[in-house]
Amino acid sequence: MAALAVGDDGNVEDSFSSLLNPGVDPGPTHVHGLTTEMLEGQPTFEDVVDKVIDVLAGRTLVAHNVSFDYSFLTAEAELVGAELPIDSVMCTVELARRLDLGTENLRLETLAAHWGVTQMRPHDALDDALVLAQILKPVLVQACERKAWLPVRSVARRVWPNGQVTHDELRPLKVLASRMACPYLNPGVFVQGRPLVQGMRVALSPDVTHTHEELIERILDAGLAYADAIDQQTSLVICNESEPEQGKGYHAGEAGIPLVSDADFWRMLDRVAGGTSAEEFTDHTLAGDQFTLF
Repeated sequence: MAALAVGDDGNVEDSFSSLLNPGVDPGPTHVHGLTTEMLEGQPTFEDVVDKVIDVLAGRTLVAHNVSFDYSFLTAEAELVGAELPIDSVMCTVELARRLDLGTENLRLETLAAHWGVTQMRPHDALDDALVLAQILKPVLVQACERKAWLPVRSVARRVWPNGQVTHDELRPLKVLASRMACPYLNPGVFVQGRPLVQGMRVALSPDVTHTHEELIERILDAGLAYADAIDQQTSLVICNESEPEQGKGYHAGEAGIPLVSDADFWRMLDRVAGGTSAEEFTDHTLAGDQFTLF
């Protein structure tokens, strides 16, 4: 296991690295090179958890496929009765995907080659962490230049009262967003030439430039609602085809729902009109006020 605490300038401020005895067979030795003999007598996760907490405190957990690292760390912590100070995570796989680097794939070794970072020992925990730290700085610079939305996710739950680890926060964002209640009432269909209004339900066509994850995060952050399917409540569909022949864009056209390119949608996010709070509407309705929605 290895962890590096990186500052705003990209420099490593603190670190932790150690072989750990998992108490079980180490698994695919041909991949990571760790044998039972090497791990005998090494500390357990419980022995080092306090140091892990020190490195994590006050920081965002960044990893290449962060759902795996987060799930693994919190599961190990639960087994020893510890609570890790992880409030937010960021996945560098998703961030690299948003930058559309043109690489063959998004594996760590591929991105290392793309950025000219030398890997000494692939699949070694410390070497992987060092490589990721060197990749992170140019990736964040490019994300800033392209105005990419960073895939930082909050993870509010760190202790599960039933004794079982369940990671609802790290399910695909599409699934979570489609189930989330929007805090604003749906003002209806989007009208070209007018601003977006909080509460509008936005669906996504596959034909977009930005990743769906990035678009959904912007939708939710702006106070809009994400629609997984096309129905009478859908306000608009983000689609880069003007006359789609299939999919959500086609069904939107059949239903009279406007199509907006993701580039135009991105620009409109700079001025989203305030919506009617669903909670405020309920309070007024209970008090006898009447509203006309259009």
